[in-house]
Amino acid sequence: MSAAATPPLLAATGLVAGFGTQTVLHGVDLAAAPNQVTGIFGLNGAGKSVLLKVVAGLVPTRAGTILLGEQEIHRLTPEQRVERGMAHVPQGRQMFRSLTVEENLRVGAHVLRRRNRAAYAEQLERVCSLFPILTERRRQPAGTLSGGQQAMLAVARALISQPRIVLIDEPSAGLAPAVVEELLESLLAIRAQGTTMLLVEQNIRFGLRLADRAALLQQGRVVYSGDTGSLDAERLASYLGVGRLLHDDLATGLGRSRRERVPQPRHGRVRP
Repeated sequence: MSAAATPPLLAATGLVAGFGTQTVLHGVDLAAAPNQVTGIFGLNGAGKSVLLKVVAGLVPTRAGTILLGEQEIHRLTPEQRVERGMAHVPQGRQMFRSLTVEENLRVGAHVLRRRNRAAYAEQLERVCSLFPILTERRRQPAGTLSGGQQAMLAVARALISQPRIVLIDEPSAGLAPAVVEELLESLLAIRAQGTTMLLVEQNIRFGLRLADRAALLQQGRVVYSGDTGSLDAERLASYLGVGRLLHDDLATGLGRSRRERVPQPRHGRVRP
């Protein structure tokens, strides 16, 4: 089967969701291809984080369906979605601040530990190899880590469960530029291993360097869905409504994203 014919790992169709009388998502369609990163971009209030929370099961759908593989999951609880291979890195990281780094990772691996305790130790070593600082800080309370270290711990905590897909919400938020670059290099390495990711990111340059495909949201509606290689700075600025001021920055981000494209393995999620 050709890459173009490969069915999506995650497919959402006609999603409608909101809070109280407010509707935030208006019939959103979204697909995440296996072994790729799909980025969700838009201005503040476009519905990006709400969309990710709907996929994770934290916000209920009013209409629409979500498939993970061939299985409907939109009626499942967040815990049941985790059982079926979904991991979520929430906005703000949401560490267990009083627990150590390793204890936070153990919480993330609770499904894996229940199924195969022998695999846990090896998986712990693998995720720590992606973020060496976590090995150094293994016995340190998570609340004492820097913002960048907490971001890395949040991603590692998701990866340790051997998920089929990882949902990541605003990983670069609040981080210094040098730390953002370090986090990006780690996520690029994870992508190169074939990990499927659904990424929400306000930092467009960061997101474009990581994403293979993009979904652009405006007021809860998808206005573009396709390969990032099909985007140009003029079109992206127009879709996002940011005008000419960001034109050069967007062009730089697109150029770097294309240079950093690497072949995606057909298999190879972080696993024992």
